Amino acid sequence: MNKPLRRIAIFCGLLVLALLIRDNWLQYVKADELRTHEKNRRVLIERYAQKRGDIIVDGKSVTGSERTTASDFAYKRTYKNGAMWAPVTGYASQAYGATQIESIEDGILTGNDDRLFFRRTLDMVTGKKKEGGNVVTTLNGAAQKAAYEGLGSKKGAVAAIDPSTGAILALASTPSYDPSRFAGNGKADEKAWVELESDVNKPLLNRALRETYPPGSTFKVVTAAAALEHGLYATPDEKTESPQPWTLPDSTTELKNEGPIQCENVSLREALRISCNTVFGKIGSDLGKDKMLETAEKFGFNEEQFVPVRSAASNFPKEMDRPQTALSSIGQFETATTPLQMAMVTSAIANDGKLMEPYMISELKAPNLDTIDRHSPKELSSPLSAENAQQLQDMMETVVQSGTGRNAQIPGVTVGGKTGTAQHGVDNSEKPYAWFISYAKTADGSPVAVAVVVEDSDAHREDISGGGLAAPIAKNVMQAVLNSSK
Repeated sequence: MNKPLRRIAIFCGLLVLALLIRDNWLQYVKADELRTHEKNRRVLIERYAQKRGDIIVDGKSVTGSERTTASDFAYKRTYKNGAMWAPVTGYASQAYGATQIESIEDGILTGNDDRLFFRRTLDMVTGKKKEGGNVVTTLNGAAQKAAYEGLGSKKGAVAAIDPSTGAILALASTPSYDPSRFAGNGKADEKAWVELESDVNKPLLNRALRETYPPGSTFKVVTAAAALEHGLYATPDEKTESPQPWTLPDSTTELKNEGPIQCENVSLREALRISCNTVFGKIGSDLGKDKMLETAEKFGFNEEQFVPVRSAASNFPKEMDRPQTALSSIGQFETATTPLQMAMVTSAIANDGKLMEPYMISELKAPNLDTIDRHSPKELSSPLSAENAQQLQDMMETVVQSGTGRNAQIPGVTVGGKTGTAQHGVDNSEKPYAWFISYAKTADGSPVAVAVVVEDSDAHREDISGGGLAAPIAKNVMQAVLNSSK
């Protein structure tokens, strides 16, 4: 073979080799990525070729599927009371993808999960049509309805937890949206999506999990827990060394109390009952940032939670001077929290100091209803001892019995709570956030802990308070759980 032909043969051989390498790279290395790529329409066609499995609440589905002839997708998702359940389910849209449970458990709902491989193989042999499995939630339908209807036209959120297990019982966010409106991929779906995306009130935002707010005076229960745990005070009725007025350390600025209340040297119980800024600001300053940070992080601050939907990390500052530590200890400065986080704080106190991992999926079921996976409750941490938790319960019960939380009283039921009205905007120029955290206690323990935040409402600024706006919502959620457990 002459030299030019030999060079051409070698070059062609290299091209064939490169083609083989590229082909094997695509078939074996990149296969999974290409198979599941969002731009691979075959994946979407297959996903919507049959009915999706359902998301279950109280033994009943809150989702469905309907036949469609508008495109090459055979079925699209439907929702029952979609706006009420959207913060739990998320959405599954032919055009805009999926979020929350619809996304996280997509494999189960479509029937493509590896744990359903034997079932799929058996169905192929028998000729049975492929089906999706079901996701069983921990949600309590009555509690969710009470939370959603209680918020009504107000902007805000509610999170409720079973303190003994960590099971999420309610997760409401308003304003909300109906996922059915954009479940397809037509012009009407596009219009609905554009309207929601451009809405200044952010209806697509899950405020219960993804929005953080200054917690205001509800954070004082964390500061009280730190005072008891670190031995600053031994009992709720011990007098505090707290002058009024009290000047922030290293400054000439006085920390003000809200309203004409007398907080000088009052007990820890009384300080929580009437919500003394001076007392709890001084406690935070006396303990110092390290002890306050330690306690806050034991309650879950500064860490994302997965329920399994991701919840934003609540913030307790790691770098603070002494005045900033005092302000952070009354829920201001850079302290910011999700409603879920404050429900976790309340549930740990109600559960005698044990914080359980929050979760909202109890079981995954195959199409034939066999259980594929079942959640087991797990202890996340112990923010405070049982003795100190019970002392703090006693203090919070005083708040409801004779303090700022009277609107949460339930006849014949022991209720503990704490109000909060958090500053909002530059120099507190915006309407404040109204907070309420609480738990209900029966002879068998506490079946529910609740956190409510009202971000905005039609009320006049002077009428906005945790006890006035948020406490009645929490009361209705607690009553719904108590009634459903009878």
